Amino acid sequence: MSYVKITIGNEQWLAKLEEEKAPVTCKAFQSLLPYRAKVIHVRWSGEGLWAPLGDFNLGIDFENHTTYPSKGEILFYPGKYSETEILIPYGSCMFVSRVGPLAGNHFLTIEKGLDRLEKLGGEILWNGAQDILFETYVEA
Repeated sequence: MSYVKITIGNEQWLAKLEEEKAPVTCKAFQSLLPYRAKVIHVRWSGEGLWAPLGDFNLGIDFENHTTYPSKGEILFYPGKYSETEILIPYGSCMFVSRVGPLAGNHFLTIEKGLDRLEKLGGEILWNGAQDILFETYVEA
């Protein structure tokens, strides 16, 4: 099993790569690590954070995709109908955009620190964008 460490501000989470369910997405995303972006609060999707990636093309298609991710089920949306993005739900979430419902590839699941994610969601909602870092996790 492979993991990714996610850092936002002074907080860190450990997320399992869903390699059996989304192998193409996981492999492509791992090739980017370490990956830095900005994360903001979602506009239409409910309780979630997103990293808008614009026209970025990871060269993948849909796999293990969903419109209704659970708390901590991180999605990669490969683009097509809306811009490319990463969605991090911290509560009730339905993945949508200005063009309507979307489906993103569930490729990461937060396993450690999930209880702290909701607090961060509120902070970003009220205080704005923060840096996010995804990096390979290697057990010490």
